[in-house]
Amino acid sequence: MGREPCPLRVGITGHIHLTRGSVGPIAAALRAELGRLSDHPVRGVTCLADGTDQIFARVVLATGGTYEVILPALDYRDTITAAHRADFDDLLDRASDIIHTGHRHSGTAAYLAANEELLSRVQWLIAVWDGSAGRHEASTDRTIDMARKRGIPTTVLWPEQAHRS
Repeated sequence: MGREPCPLRVGITGHIHLTRGSVGPIAAALRAELGRLSDHPVRGVTCLADGTDQIFARVVLATGGTYEVILPALDYRDTITAAHRADFDDLLDRASDIIHTGHRHSGTAAYLAANEELLSRVQWLIAVWDGSAGRHEASTDRTIDMARKRGIPTTVLWPEQAHRS
């Protein structure tokens, strides 16, 4: 009997504020990319932020994978918009593992630490990114740059129907 292969560890970074019409196209693009990357279910790594991260977690589950969550700070749940907090709680409950960065309060330093932790755990990074420059050190474009400098293969997705709100 052969051993099951270790799942590919795939991280996610991407935009938070997406239009409602973006969810389906982004989910489809993520599903296609995960299928391209591995014949087996993947092990996702996410911070479960609104938008991209939560879409990714649902796609990973729907494709038979698991995911771990990196919480940037103890108060991170409070940064999730009220409209998405129930989704956050549900997805956090379904995580196979939860990692804390040790930061007490959310902010750029905590998000940067979470991105560092995410990159230390993955073999591949997927970015849902429209190509625009971010406003702080932990933004999507900076996370992509960090991954590439570390030699982590990175796929950028931005479906034509995706839009930021």
